[in-house]
Amino acid sequence: MSDWCGWPVVGETTAWEAAQQILTDAELSDGLPLVPPTQRRLDAMIAGVSGRAESHGMMPPMFGDITPEAVAYQCVIAGCRPEEMKVVLAAAAATLEPDFNLLGIATTTGTAAVALCVHGPIARQLGVNAGTNCLGPGNRANASIGRALQLCLRNIGGARSDVGDMATMGQPGKYTLCFAERDDGPFPSLTERHGLGKDASAITVLGISGTAEVLPGDGEGATPEAILAPIVTGMRAAIVMSGVGRKNERGEQVFLLPLEMAEKIVKHDGWDIARVQRYVFEQGDGVAKAPEAIHPIVTGGAGYKMSYLPIWGGGSQTVMRRV
Repeated sequence: MSDWCGWPVVGETTAWEAAQQILTDAELSDGLPLVPPTQRRLDAMIAGVSGRAESHGMMPPMFGDITPEAVAYQCVIAGCRPEEMKVVLAAAAATLEPDFNLLGIATTTGTAAVALCVHGPIARQLGVNAGTNCLGPGNRANASIGRALQLCLRNIGGARSDVGDMATMGQPGKYTLCFAERDDGPFPSLTERHGLGKDASAITVLGISGTAEVLPGDGEGATPEAILAPIVTGMRAAIVMSGVGRKNERGEQVFLLPLEMAEKIVKHDGWDIARVQRYVFEQGDGVAKAPEAIHPIVTGGAGYKMSYLPIWGGGSQTVMRRV
């Protein structure tokens, strides 16, 4: 049996059960079945990629080398298609930004996980779900891309239980947590707000403590205030629960708005993205470092349920990269 970046390459005729055991013995498994990494699959995944062995940085906590070849291996076993590898590689490299604090996220005893949001044409080309159940099961691209990133953290970075990953409880998002931003929302896209342009293909990595369902304060939310006030309450509560309240500084805040709620907000005169951010900042009494550090993202299917993604209390900033 040959290897790839020091990991096993299984033969085309290797039985499925045997392949799973080989990968488990090599400590490459996240506990779910893995696609057998045959030479044919690996070659297809890396085909056309230049600088296959080029380092994109050393990934904490055990500081494995992020190379296209190493990422390709994780993409194969996660079930990705070759065209999805560039998204995973960009996301893996983005987690190395110092302010993202991957070392803290990967080794904390808390529930921190890396979430991935895909923006622009690349999300549509790859079929990343930005509709119904965008954070849940049912879409191969979301599941496989998100899983490949998590396997990078585990197999390249070395964030394995009791070795690098010391989470007391962990969370299901550490299997996979990938979704797309809608392109039909009434607000400027997150890429536009970050200066990359409305139609930029990009990814954002977020170090989050979990997800929380939030309902408008007045049924389906007759006013912007009724829609946003419970989000503010959730942010305040998260600061207390995460221990951030003991710190003087504040960071960013992220919440997901379904299209229906976003459209209800902008129907009211003067309620653009800046006013939404300003309202949350002012009513939250310092839940973020500035109004611009509050990031509403329009995604999801029909309905008026929102999701709050609390940034990990140990300290992390979101990172966006072009793809």
